[in-house]
Amino acid sequence: MDIDKLNKIKVEYSRIIQEKRIMVCSGTGCTSSKSDVLIKNIQKKLESTKSKNISVQKTGCFGFCAKGPIVVIDPDETFYELVKPEDASDIVDGVITGKVVERLLTKEKDKLIEKWHELNFYNKQERIALKNCGKINPEKIEEYIALDGYQALYKALHTSRDEVIDIVLNSGIRGRGGAGFPTGKKWKFAKEAQGNIKYVCCNADEGDPGAFMDRSILEGDPHSVLEAMAIAGYAIGATQGYIYVRAEYPIAVKRLNVAIEQATKLGLLGKNIFGKKFSFNIELRLGAGAFVCGEETALMNSIEGKRGEPRPRPPFPAIKGLFGKPTLLNNVETYANIPNIILKGSSWYNTIGTKNSTGTKVFALGGNINNVGLVEVPMGTTLREIVYDIGGGIPEGKKFKAAQMGGPSGGCVPTKYLDTPIDYDSLSEIGAMMGSGGLIVMDDSKCMVDIAKFFLEFTVDESCGKCTPCRIGTKRMLEILTRITEGKGKDGDIEKLERLASNIKGASLCGLGQTAPNPVLSTLRYFREEYEAHIYDKKCPSGVCKALTQVLINPEKCKKCGICAKNCPTNAIDGELGKVTYKINQDKCIKCGVCITKCPFKAISK
Repeated sequence: MDIDKLNKIKVEYSRIIQEKRIMVCSGTGCTSSKSDVLIKNIQKKLESTKSKNISVQKTGCFGFCAKGPIVVIDPDETFYELVKPEDASDIVDGVITGKVVERLLTKEKDKLIEKWHELNFYNKQERIALKNCGKINPEKIEEYIALDGYQALYKALHTSRDEVIDIVLNSGIRGRGGAGFPTGKKWKFAKEAQGNIKYVCCNADEGDPGAFMDRSILEGDPHSVLEAMAIAGYAIGATQGYIYVRAEYPIAVKRLNVAIEQATKLGLLGKNIFGKKFSFNIELRLGAGAFVCGEETALMNSIEGKRGEPRPRPPFPAIKGLFGKPTLLNNVETYANIPNIILKGSSWYNTIGTKNSTGTKVFALGGNINNVGLVEVPMGTTLREIVYDIGGGIPEGKKFKAAQMGGPSGGCVPTKYLDTPIDYDSLSEIGAMMGSGGLIVMDDSKCMVDIAKFFLEFTVDESCGKCTPCRIGTKRMLEILTRITEGKGKDGDIEKLERLASNIKGASLCGLGQTAPNPVLSTLRYFREEYEAHIYDKKCPSGVCKALTQVLINPEKCKKCGICAKNCPTNAIDGELGKVTYKINQDKCIKCGVCITKCPFKAISK
């Protein structure tokens, strides 16, 4: 491959991607809602109409997952939501006649929105890592090339290795996978490490509950990661790369394999890339779903065929990593930013975000939020903007209570910090962390003690068991939390949780154990009164913990209709139709809430 051939492909396919195309999301979420069947139906309809100037293409995630399956008509950017396989005929007819299928448009404030980027969901977003997701067919390398793909690699190979690292260093980009270590420094350390054999690794072992940022990038734009890894390989002096991706991501794995094969065939991976004395190959390694393998040294152990357990540090991977050689490791989102930084320069990247947190951050927005999806916003955007402007607020008119950021390693952000800028330093000050980008919104019906217990259950299950503080300490914390939620909490439990948390954070071997107590500590910091209510008053203020909850019928509101008794699955409600007020037998009641939802007079509550 030479630059002339690359540019020829770019020109040819730049024209092709401007033709009429029906773009159908084929990410994991939309595929689970039969978007693959939709694509086949559209193909059949196009064949029956003999429309040669219109094509249907699969794409990656558009981000607006709450509206999936999504179809976008290019180049018009007409946005269709919640599309079903049986809508294929109407969509094709609309493209042929130039008419919009209004019933498939999104409605905002009683107004139909036709264009993709006119939707409120996208207004405050700035897509850099996600820039190609939804715009190209991820299984066609030519479409990636049409949007400047592999131009950054060509530029890097015609720049000195030190200059490439300086561009990354001066951009200020920090690792998007957790702790936020400066990416340029990591590259510099790996370059300066002694050794003829070095490796570049990509951490695609995304294990946080509710997180799907990396998966979506790999499904929608796999070549951005391959190109970035090749740039990193050139910069540090490595010729071999590994992508460690969890086997539970079959679509991502398939598209990565396709992308590697295509890039190798065109000479963009392999020997003497762009005619230079630089060779670089990439292989996949599939993970078995162990959360601990998201920790870099455990990941490297797994690639080597060993048990996925962390190693003591130092030495750090940049000095002694994979197979005992100097190794550079970044996560998917970090790599996805690199081609843009190399092409546009560090000064461009510095204009986005904040002084100490440049660029954008991708978040998987989930939980009690109207617009569930994948969002990419400039660093410094407030939580309020994400929740209410992009996320569309809380369903059913309920109030925001907290947002868990950083997954099981992070902390909760309560209402009083809704206007805090989301960046590394600001989140650290309030006891939370950026993490990989999971953002789970919780409304006022959630019990924060139960939430802390949920995340601790996850880390206890996922602990590799190598070090005692994590293996035993988290188990003891979970036992205390379980007792508290079962109404068996006692004086001194809160203090015991805090002591255990301090010891686990200070003595655990890796980041999993060191951050495992964070959900407990942050909920104690901001919702201590809920813990106290559970322990001392034997009540769950949110009515979530069944052992501490009573379902009661208000005798003044009860109309003696018997609907509650008729629907109770355990026959726990006694009364006489039209004569005697109904009551709930608390010994039989399982607190399922069916009676609450069925009562037309709202006479029953927890």
